[in-house]
Amino acid sequence: MRKLILEEWLSLDGFAEDQKGQLDFFPPSHENRYSDLDQLKFLDSVDTMILGRKTYELFAAFWPEATSEQEVIAEKLNSLNKIVFSTTLKQAPWGKWPAAQVMNGDLVSEIKKLKQTNGKDIVIWGSLSLAQSLMKHQLIDEYHIQLCPTMTGGGRRLFPDLSQYQKLRLVEVRPYESGALFLSYIPL
Repeated sequence: MRKLILEEWLSLDGFAEDQKGQLDFFPPSHENRYSDLDQLKFLDSVDTMILGRKTYELFAAFWPEATSEQEVIAEKLNSLNKIVFSTTLKQAPWGKWPAAQVMNGDLVSEIKKLKQTNGKDIVIWGSLSLAQSLMKHQLIDEYHIQLCPTMTGGGRRLFPDLSQYQKLRLVEVRPYESGALFLSYIPL
């Protein structure tokens, strides 16, 4: 069975977006080269990315035109199978790369089916509403958190008020020169 891995950047005070809905608290690329190299290795283990509409629009505005000289992960990220969950989109172009598949069915049943298919692991980036729904249904197999050395003082949280207690086990920690930490957890 394929794993569904949620990968998210969080501020030290636990926000995935700042108070203005921005992501400016992420370390700049020039401070993040070791994290990017680790991300390049990680992309060898996945073949599909899941996005919500808003994250798709952010990604599609940048990644299809990015080159590996600009962003070391560009080629691998762009070559992944892409699935966008949206009730409003009919198409999801990705520049010169194959378009993303648009799904508007039941998220939970579609993800359960996808996890049963053959292939490498699946990653979900951003897409907080989708991620929170998948957490609620205990469909996340691994959490990759990039903890940024910044406090936003508010914004949008990745982890909503959960209706049930969820215990996790820490499986890996990697510090970076930027002050960010990579944390990997699996649900127990």
